[in-house]
Amino acid sequence: MKKIILTGGGTAGHVTPNLALIPSLKEHGYEIRYIGSYQGIERKLIEGAGIPYDGISSGKLRRYFDIKNFSDPFRVMKGYGEALKLIKLHRPDVVFSKGGFVAVPVVLAAKHYKIPVIIHESDMTPGLANKICIPSAAKICCNFPETLGYLPKEKACLTGSPIRKELLRGDRLTGLKYTGLSANRPIILIIGGSLGSVTVNRSVRHILPKLLETFQVIHICGKGNLDESLKTTKGYVQYEYVDAPLKHLFAAADLMISRAGANSICEILALHKPNILIPLSAAASRGDQILNARSFEKQGFSCVLEEENLSDDSLFQAITQTYNDRQTYISRMEQSELHNAVDTIVDMIESLASN
Repeated sequence: MKKIILTGGGTAGHVTPNLALIPSLKEHGYEIRYIGSYQGIERKLIEGAGIPYDGISSGKLRRYFDIKNFSDPFRVMKGYGEALKLIKLHRPDVVFSKGGFVAVPVVLAAKHYKIPVIIHESDMTPGLANKICIPSAAKICCNFPETLGYLPKEKACLTGSPIRKELLRGDRLTGLKYTGLSANRPIILIIGGSLGSVTVNRSVRHILPKLLETFQVIHICGKGNLDESLKTTKGYVQYEYVDAPLKHLFAAADLMISRAGANSICEILALHKPNILIPLSAAASRGDQILNARSFEKQGFSCVLEEENLSDDSLFQAITQTYNDRQTYISRMEQSELHNAVDTIVDMIESLASN
């Protein structure tokens, strides 16, 4: 039986694409194991999927001063030693890395044993962990055409992000039943990430009376961000978090408002949903969401409203314009070639595992 080790962690975004690959890898007869950090978010997600999991020591490599900069290199070295033992023990035919700092020791250990590695870069420009891993990789997958310019030409491949097929099997009527909304009026679905966005939440609620004249609103606002005063507002439903039924809410939505994390926007693209992206500001991140959003805007997939320009008026205007132009956005998304990332990446895995 062919063997593969998956790795990646630190955030859900470093895990969900791996989860999307698992059903197809099983169909192709792979024995699958996962290497992540001892107690990172990846452990719960992967063990929940029934995949054998090995934890290793993990440390973050920072470009800025932090007292942990003195201890984390030793944790990384320990993780590398643990990864060497696991790679030697399990002898995979190939390693697939979704990134994050826990993946660095695994990729370097695979290189030591001359095991081919595929890495996936979600954002427009490679993060530090993937920059370290690139010389050890046989192939590098990416989501954006612009990213190809940052990668070695002979290794780079534009694949898009692996999307869980389950996400594409939502049912509109089930979504309407879950939310209690009507089939007779268009629905806006707002997702601000797992923690929500205070800025986006505030603007949405400020213009809610105007929105509800035309639309219904499903608002996934993040933990601790429910507004009890709006609990009985007709046409408006709010949730801190939605798990399994999310695919049905996607199916019910006519327009989406979202942050611009790479995995999130690739899911929106796969669903062909007209959308407004409000990327996390450069002041609160390395600016990757802004670059992601601008690429989607350039390709005609999204309307972009930067957080610095977000106001009640600008948000309402963006919603009105995007909804009116919805068919144009849908057509451009339908023309995209980045809809078969799972098949493309599994074919790549098969090719390397057979060598």
